[in-house]
Formats: sequence, structure tokens, C-alpha cells
Amino acid sequence: MFVSTLPFRVELDRHWSFDEVVKYVREKCLSILEHSHYPLQHILGDLHLTQSNVSFLETMFDFISVSKDVEHVCLNDANLEEISLEQSVEMSKFDFSLTFVYNPLLDNKRLSCNFICSHDLFEKSTIPKIAQRFQYMFEQLFRTQSSIIPVMNVSASINKVCLILPDEAEEMELVMFHRLKDVVNEGTIICFFFAL
Repeated sequence: MFVSTLPFRVELDRHWSFDEVVKYVREKCLSILEHSHYPLQHILGDLHLTQSNVSFLETMFDFISVSKDVEHVCLNDANLEEISLEQSVEMSKFDFSLTFVYNPLLDNKRLSCNFICSHDLFEKSTIPKIAQRFQYMFEQLFRTQSSIIPVMNVSASINKVCLILPDEAEEMELVMFHRLKDVVNEGTIICFFFAL
């Protein structure tokens, strides 16, 4: 597979809604496409950098949309054949890679998400925890009122999205209240002395 890497920086405002974030990222992605002819090596050379010491190349985001016309593709007299993305072997080209795949031809019409991570950098338990947080974030954004998970309006500010899992929040709450159970009076005494 040939990949043209176009690095760009996205600064998000925490008060933006999810819809605003999506529109901003989309516009940013589309605006850099006019530079897709410029090789990554030249971009790095212009900045006096090498591929081995650039942190922004350690994380990759991919969005793959399957076209309806992929059955018969011909490129310079070479016939290309469709392969199933579920069966392909994933190798970690980056420290952390997030890939979304959307296939409108499938009956379930789902957007699938894959994390591909370096075994050298992440403990085995870390990636499932990241995946749980990611799933919880999306559940907050896209759940209906019938769910037990709090519903977030996609037009609400993104700083309302919680990345702490419900069981973690409950554990933190229990630990905090257990330790602070006898401290209530001390807090009021401190306030009393400051009032004098």
C-alpha cells in the first residue's frame, strides 16, 4: 500500500461542540490536500527534522471508506482485487494507530474502529483500557435516552465528555469519601479562623 503522509496540527477549543470539532477537523483535512504532492521527506527536510525524531509521526489516524465501485478496479493495466479488511494482518507502523472503517455496503452500516499499537511501548492491559474509554466517549456522544449512560448532546461543549469510566468514578468517589469522612469539621474550623 502506498501512503502519502500529510502532517498537520489541530488545536481544539474545549468549548467547541462535537459538531464544531468535526467540521473544523474536516475543513483542516481538506485544506491540506492541495499539498499532497509534496513528499513527507521534503516537509521534514524543510523543518530540519528526520523521520526518527519527530513525535507527531508516532500517532496515526486513519479513516477508510469503502466505495461501492471496488469490484473491478484497473490501474495502468493492473487489475486490482478487493480484500477483506477484517482478514488483513495489522503491523504497527506507528507507536499508536487508530483506524476507522466504514463500509456502506454491509447490512449493519456500522463504523468500526481498530487500535494498532506497539507491543514495545504499551502494556497488555493498557490498550483494552484505552478502547473502553474510547467506547464510553462515543456512547456519551451517540446514545439515546433509553440508555443508562448519560446522554450528551453533540452540540454541547466537548469538555462535557468524560473519559473516566463509571466504575473508576465510583471507586474514586468511595476512596475520597472514606478518607474525608472525619475531615468535615476540620474544614469548617479552618473557614471559621479565616473569617476572624
